[in-house]
Amino acid sequence: MKILVAVKRVIDYNVKIRVKPDNSDVDLTNVKMAMNPFCEIAVEEAVRLKEQGVATEIVAVTIGPKQAQEQLRTALALGADRAVHVQTDERVDSLGAAKAFAKLVEDEQPGLVILGKQAIDSDNNQTGQMLAALTDLPQGTFASEVKVEGEKVTVTREIDGGLQTLELSLPAIITTDLRLNEPRYAKLPDIMKAKKKPLDVKTPDDLGVSFASHVSLVKVEPPAERKGGIKVSSVDELIDKLKNEAKVL
Repeated sequence: MKILVAVKRVIDYNVKIRVKPDNSDVDLTNVKMAMNPFCEIAVEEAVRLKEQGVATEIVAVTIGPKQAQEQLRTALALGADRAVHVQTDERVDSLGAAKAFAKLVEDEQPGLVILGKQAIDSDNNQTGQMLAALTDLPQGTFASEVKVEGEKVTVTREIDGGLQTLELSLPAIITTDLRLNEPRYAKLPDIMKAKKKPLDVKTPDDLGVSFASHVSLVKVEPPAERKGGIKVSSVDELIDKLKNEAKVL
């Protein structure tokens, strides 16, 4: 079985985000970029399924600028067999990404598609669901456990009320939650081997898709700075401040 894994290039989660002076976007100057943490979990799950003998090939896919090949090489070092880079300098929204992945699903015919449930930059949590709709494939979102048996995959997913278990027919689409696994670190020999693994570069035109966005970025602002707390001398004073200053009562 072939597994297609989506990978996204984002600002490293340890980096403090800076906003451009004109509030037009996030400042990426000299900022460390990394693989989206949820995508790391997706890659790890695909590698584990291959180690179990369930999968025979793992294809890592990303959409983004030329620099995004760095994250694909990381996926190859972690255990992916080959990579596909849809190269574009345009801002890609969830629907555009889903359309590109849908075309790759049509071309590659994977038995399983694994995506991170969301990216830590846009935080939309949409691409996996949109991909399932476009390909008309069953989906299991927010997966905390995945078991493949024959032509079925059992997905334990996290919901507000606890856990829900779904049985899906393959091919299927899965989005990963934090508790699915703990991603491994790439070893130096594997990093060197990854440089020789095949990486295919495509353009949006090759796939017949357009990344023209239907959403406009109007303004970016940093969150308001947190103000220091104060001490009150009595319950009556507390109630007065909550009612008249904080306006929460």
